[in-house]
Amino acid sequence: MHEVWSEPSDHLPQARRQVQALLDFKGGQLEKKISEELTAWMDTQSTLVIDGSTVGGLLAALALLLTAYFASIHLLHASTTTKLRIIFIWHLFDALIHFLFEGSFLYHCFFTYISVPHAGDYPHPASLTSPGTHFLGYADRLYGSRYGSSPTAKLWQEYAKADKRWAGADLTVISLELLTVFGAGPLAAYICDLVRQRESGGRLWFWASILATGELYGGKNCIWKVIAAEVANEIRLHDFRTGVAFWVFKP
Repeated sequence: MHEVWSEPSDHLPQARRQVQALLDFKGGQLEKKISEELTAWMDTQSTLVIDGSTVGGLLAALALLLTAYFASIHLLHASTTTKLRIIFIWHLFDALIHFLFEGSFLYHCFFTYISVPHAGDYPHPASLTSPGTHFLGYADRLYGSRYGSSPTAKLWQEYAKADKRWAGADLTVISLELLTVFGAGPLAAYICDLVRQRESGGRLWFWASILATGELYGGKNCIWKVIAAEVANEIRLHDFRTGVAFWVFKP
């Protein structure tokens, strides 16, 4: 693990002040204060600005799609049907998104952090339901892309304008992303390999159906998380005011 201090992001000074303020609160006041601070941070991000991070993220997604397209030209046999080419392109694009984009999210959750003064009564925001439990066992660290300055950190800071759980190390989100990176990603790559081997029988369609079902369930679960989080929690996790961020980045 390493600390991300070499090129501090614009959010670090503000984050340190927020953390110091949080350390003055105990018990129920702590959870309330964390909610207020996270909501305040969302307010600072609620106005959509088409900046380098926005354009870079969208261009990166387009680059992955083009990569999948050109890979289909070079890797698939000339006689491959259009239907199978589309399946190959889509699943390779899916695999690249899982490995590179969502993989970078997990990287920041586990390796990007800032150090905070140790306090025994200070749980990580992701562990508010378990007082005294700290992410990865460190009571003096806050993890997540919010505390990084790399291009991938800025990518997830942009995404967090729609759902701020992706700015930190939310335990539920990490659990889901582990499944997509280490489950859905390899399965999508395997389906691409089946198409490359000119497999068009039951094995291809079986695994493609399994993955499609998982992706559809994940999308449904994502929508449900939006509804449930807004109804069941006082803390506002999603920003509906920034339409492009919510409806373009969030899906």
